Order: sequence, then C-alpha cells, then structure tokens
Amino acid sequence: MSTLRRRLLLTSSALAGLLLATGCTSAPGGSPAPTSSAADPAAERLGAIAPAAPPEGRVLGVNMVIDVAGDAKLCDGQIMESYPPQCDGIPLDDWTWEGLDGSETSGDTRWGSYAVYGIYDGERLALTDEPIMMALFDPIAPEDPTGGVEGKTSEADLTRIQDDLAARLGTDALGFSIREGYVWVDVAWDDGTWQQAADKEFGDGVVIVASQLREVD
Repeated sequence: MSTLRRRLLLTSSALAGLLLATGCTSAPGGSPAPTSSAADPAAERLGAIAPAAPPEGRVLGVNMVIDVAGDAKLCDGQIMESYPPQCDGIPLDDWTWEGLDGSETSGDTRWGSYAVYGIYDGERLALTDEPIMMALFDPIAPEDPTGGVEGKTSEADLTRIQDDLAARLGTDALGFSIREGYVWVDVAWDDGTWQQAADKEFGDGVVIVASQLREVD
C-alpha cells in the first residue's frame, strides 16, 4: 500500500472517530446535549421548595385553642386525648379570654374551640377580630379535597411516603396521618404551592396538603 493511501485511511479513521465523539455530546438533530444547568427534579420536591408565601389578607382558622400559662395556640388537626388536652399548632398573638365563653380550665391550662380571624406572617397568627365560639359559628364548609372518593394507594406505599415526607419536612409541617387511602400533610398555610409539588412528585390522589388557615379577604 502506498504511503499516500495509508495517510488517507488514517485521516478518514481519525475523522470518523471525531464525528462519533461529537455525536455523543449532541442531541438528535444536532442540538447540544443537556448540561448541568437543566432543571433538577429534586429541587421541585416537597421539602426542597419553600413553603407558600404568607397571605396578604385576613385568614380564618377553626379549631381548639389551648393556652398554657399565657402561651396560646390554635391547634392543628391532631389533639391529644389527655386532660388537659395538648396539641401542636400556630402561636396566637393578642389572644385574650376576656369576654369569651365556652372555655375550660385545669391548672395553668385553659382551652376552648373557636373560629379565629387574623393576619398570618408565616409563623404566628395576630388576631384581628374577636374569636367566635365554634358552637355559634356557621362556616361555609371547605371543599372536600378527596371528592368523597377513597384513595387507591396501598397501605405499604402510603406508610413509606408518610415516613419520607415526615423526615423531609420536619417542623415545616404540623402533622402527618393516613386516612381514607391518602397521606395527609397538615400545614399552617398553603396556597396550592405544596399541593402542586406533591401531585407532581407522587401523582394525583396520593398526598393531600391540608391548610389549617383559609384566606377570607
């Protein structure tokens, strides 16, 4: 074989190798391959995205209020069956029992069930209106997020998801439970931000993010 022909073959082989290497770093059609700047799905998961921004107007919360030695809070959905009752919840500013009926007292603990209006800053609820006894309050029932339909996810998967979310969210959530075939995540406030993230990660009808507070104006 002539020296010229060998050089041509070597050049062709080198060119083919270069094209092959180029093809490995390009998407079909010659478009550049995705780089590390592409969106990271993990960044959109619950626990990675920030909680919803506080609402601008008044909110309403309806539940038991427990005041221990002057520190009052609006309970989340889970109240311990003890005497006096105990719960986790949203700290209340400007709370007073003066003029309020419907409460009970044991030691330094006082409690009762009320509808509470206020401004939520992301951590605390500052009252704007006089609380209303739950027995006298006639609220518009919130829409059932389940639509009255039992969830279809297995108990084992629900337990796994609940444990995973509890580890991820920590104190950003008020509580976790499995009911009616869904994982319920109780939070002080959500405008749909976390619910959308949950649906995107787990699919519709698996996790329900329940906001303790509802915006009223």
